[in-house]
Amino acid sequence: MTRHSAIRPTLSTSALDALWDFRDPKASELRFRRFVRRARDANRSDLHDEGLTQLARAQALQSNFRGARRTLSALKPRRPDLAPRTETRYLLERGRVFNSSGAPRRALPLFRAAWRIARDHGEDALAVDAAHMAALATGGATQAAWNARALALSDSSRDRGARRWRASLLNNIGWSQINAGAYRDALRSFRRALHFRQLQRDPAEIRIARWCVAKALRMNGRTSEALRAQRRLLAAWRRARRKDGYVFEELGECLLALGRSREARPFFRGAYTELSKDSWLATHEPKRLKRLRTLSGASRR
Repeated sequence: MTRHSAIRPTLSTSALDALWDFRDPKASELRFRRFVRRARDANRSDLHDEGLTQLARAQALQSNFRGARRTLSALKPRRPDLAPRTETRYLLERGRVFNSSGAPRRALPLFRAAWRIARDHGEDALAVDAAHMAALATGGATQAAWNARALALSDSSRDRGARRWRASLLNNIGWSQINAGAYRDALRSFRRALHFRQLQRDPAEIRIARWCVAKALRMNGRTSEALRAQRRLLAAWRRARRKDGYVFEELGECLLALGRSREARPFFRGAYTELSKDSWLATHEPKRLKRLRTLSGASRR
């Protein structure tokens, strides 16, 4: 029995949000289906409609974009009567479906509209979400502006949900800075993100944030320091009885940069073994996987 299923949730927005487990969208989808049925049976059209938006999001996270579109289409006839919060979520999820299925240009106007409605009605957490998605759907100076807008609202808001976004936003900003070659700025952003992850006390998220800091250390030429940090992370993942291919990859990269290619090979082998299981990486970064396999010393076939 999971923490989500142990107690039958009340019909409320907070109960709806509590049904999320982003690490398991399939299980979340089942919970949202039950919530939607209960809301319908109780004649709570407001919660039924809001529940459909989250059901669609869970479907999209499983790359079931057709199912997500079908779920959202059920809301179209009722859009004139949707509450601002539900309308915001409807726009957000439509945008996410477009963005995740490779159509960011179609997504961006939806995220902008969601931002405006959320800001007009004091839904700070949803406004931050919309701005963060707008940043993901664009690039360059426009991306930086949306990230800055989202972080400013997250920093200033009294809404706990909005404030919880700070770690994720700083992580995204850090990666944008890495891509732009601004490695010192990225290190500062990742360190701030780590601070907020530590306040949230999620061990897995803290490990990921530490990995980002260590990655930025290597990008700044502080390779020995990065290697020590990644070794500590390797030990932490082992204590959790789990493996992380990205830690293996960075251990290999650090050792390679230090001229210790023979020591690096087992880590590149572990990285390839773990990361080749990721269908997204296989589709979008085949050269990266091929490089890992080559550096592992695996014989060519």
